[in-house]
Amino acid sequence: MKGEYSLTVIIIVSAILLVQSIYLFLDARKHNHNYWLWGIVGLIQAPMPTLFYLIFVRKIFRKKRRSEANSNYDDCYD
Repeated sequence: MKGEYSLTVIIIVSAILLVQSIYLFLDARKHNHNYWLWGIVGLIQAPMPTLFYLIFVRKIFRKKRRSEANSNYDDCYD
């Protein structure tokens, strides 16, 4: 029975993809990015679109470094 999946697995995977797509769509729209693209890409596969969005579009890791660098800079002149 190769290639047969249970209904539970199909429902779980569909729910994960749908939630991911909705999150990407709403967050990209909130931050003025190409929200239709991210919503559609989020329906294709998980979790890579979310990781790419957070790393390359939102640049979450770079913002933390800048804020830490600015706080260290401010501490030097207090």
